Amino acid sequence: MNKHLILLPLLLVVLAAPAQRIQFTHTDSSQVAALLHKAATTKGKPNWMVFFARSLKGRPYVSKTLEVNKQEQLIVNLRQLDCTTYVENVLALTLCARNHQYNFNSFTAYLRKIRYQGGKVEYALRNHYFSQWIISNTSNHLVKEIQQPVPPFTETQRISVDYMSRHPQLYPLMSTEKNAKARIKTMEQRLTGLTVRYIPKNALADSPLLRRTIHDGDILAIVTRKPGLDTSHIGIAVWHKDGLHLLNASQIRHKVVEEPLTLKAYMQQHPSQVGIRVIRVVGL
Repeated sequence: MNKHLILLPLLLVVLAAPAQRIQFTHTDSSQVAALLHKAATTKGKPNWMVFFARSLKGRPYVSKTLEVNKQEQLIVNLRQLDCTTYVENVLALTLCARNHQYNFNSFTAYLRKIRYQGGKVEYALRNHYFSQWIISNTSNHLVKEIQQPVPPFTETQRISVDYMSRHPQLYPLMSTEKNAKARIKTMEQRLTGLTVRYIPKNALADSPLLRRTIHDGDILAIVTRKPGLDTSHIGIAVWHKDGLHLLNASQIRHKVVEEPLTLKAYMQQHPSQVGIRVIRVVGL
């Protein structure tokens, strides 16, 4: 990596290669270092997804933290998280700890691989839809989607996505990168028509079957009825005595929380949420 650094107010941009720039603050890099040091000095073999998910509790929820530049960059921001960047940062930290790579360069390499198709930092190659995120990171051998047994995976989702191409005004970066809108439309067409199995929310009772099926640290994607979208929220599974709960960057609670309601109770409050897809980190 080219170590030439451009110092901006409270901001570092590392020039790695064309379209591969990394943007972060000193606070972000020091927080990554502190979290990885905490992992390196922790005895035993904890569930790293839960370990890091809980380590980020209390961080403020902020949307669109990846939409702050005119050109796509790999943004590292642990100070402000939405549901997707929360899960991505937790997964990147987990991969570092699991592979005994306790350094910032390894973290950013994993984050790039997780966030972008082929690890190439381009807006059109960002995993905007979570179905694409799953496909991309399954190809990377980082995760696998769980769709058995039946029950509890009794429902089928036929994916139909076009929200971004129908609402380009909500995505300013789509117009700054050459052919981005057409490439995103192609991605939407590629995803549309795929079918996946999911667990309906009424089946999220605390049962031996569900405890065998969903593991602590699994990534849970909430399936939505909203037109043009496949999922509406993601988080990390954790079992309590009263049932399944969600660690998530919560827009409702304005921060990263371990949701006090069971996931079933939480989803009953949201009519557009119909069930969950389950994604497991390989080797966890």
